[in-house]
Amino acid sequence: MVTNQTSARKRIIGVDLARALAVIGMIIVNFKLVFGDDGAPWLQRTVSVLDGKAAATFVVLAGVGMAFMTNTALRNNDKVRLRVARKRIMKRAVFLFVLGLSYLLIWPADILHFYGVYMLIILLLLRSRASIILFVSLLLIVVYPLLMILWPYETGWDFKALEYEGFWTFSGFMRNLFFNGFHPVIPWASFMLVGYWLGKQDLHNDRVVKKIFWISLGVFLAIQGLSYGAIAVLSAGTPQVAQELTEIIGTSPMPPLPIYMFNGIAIASTVISGCILLAKSYENNRLVKALRKTGKLALTFYVAHVVVGMGVVELVNPAKMVHYSMLFSIIYAILFTIGCVLFAVYWLKFNQTGPLEGAMRKLTG
Repeated sequence: MVTNQTSARKRIIGVDLARALAVIGMIIVNFKLVFGDDGAPWLQRTVSVLDGKAAATFVVLAGVGMAFMTNTALRNNDKVRLRVARKRIMKRAVFLFVLGLSYLLIWPADILHFYGVYMLIILLLLRSRASIILFVSLLLIVVYPLLMILWPYETGWDFKALEYEGFWTFSGFMRNLFFNGFHPVIPWASFMLVGYWLGKQDLHNDRVVKKIFWISLGVFLAIQGLSYGAIAVLSAGTPQVAQELTEIIGTSPMPPLPIYMFNGIAIASTVISGCILLAKSYENNRLVKALRKTGKLALTFYVAHVVVGMGVVELVNPAKMVHYSMLFSIIYAILFTIGCVLFAVYWLKFNQTGPLEGAMRKLTG
């Protein structure tokens, strides 16, 4: 029988810390999207670095979690445990797909229903070699620009209002799901595949984790710098040209072209490996402990930041939505985040998991 102490040592606590940071990043990005982002250009540029990166990290972490669920069974070739894990992943994929669909009417930028499909792709590759997993991930990334040649990316979109015409038709839904939604399966499933590969590495080994950290950080900075530099030079200071170039060689998530995808993978790997190292060094730090607990309630807070966080502001002054300043959006995001951290610390004093996490476990095993 494994003691709780031994189990705690085996748990990679930095993953929970990374999950908390990913959720906090998503809260900031989504609040500025919904409330408004008017303000100083330097502040807009600074916060825009988070666009798509926090969500990418969130998806990569899900892949890491799926690897943790299956590593022991795969390593020991335990067919019974692997079958149980497969069923659990299948049930959770359905749960997240239905949960995401259930509140699409109030949050069109939902990521959870996409999650369900990403997870099914992982199931297909569960026993594949690392090289196959990375190849499929790369294939999804490089094939996407080819799809854009065949089909116009703008189909269905009113980008000013961020509304999608014909979403609830079969063709519109499938197009949005796989090609031009907020987090389309092609190529976004690559993030979860990379996370699944990452979770198979020896993340207990500091040497391995440090190597991942420095390589990922170098790739992220190189892509970010080259992208900014190329846009600045090629646009020659012309705003319209800069905007057009940003859509092609920028690091924004829509459309999710290869530069964005590789940048998202790099920053996600940097954050995850960095958090693993940080959590090991400061395991008993109060803030680290609080953020670890926050990460355990990531699903709950993802839903709550829409239903509660956005809902409260809309109830107070619905006419002002999208017209708030960037400063308001950031300050409110920070205050909401503090509330999430305090709730997590209090909730986990009396419960093993978060409200939605507990519901998912009861329904899916």
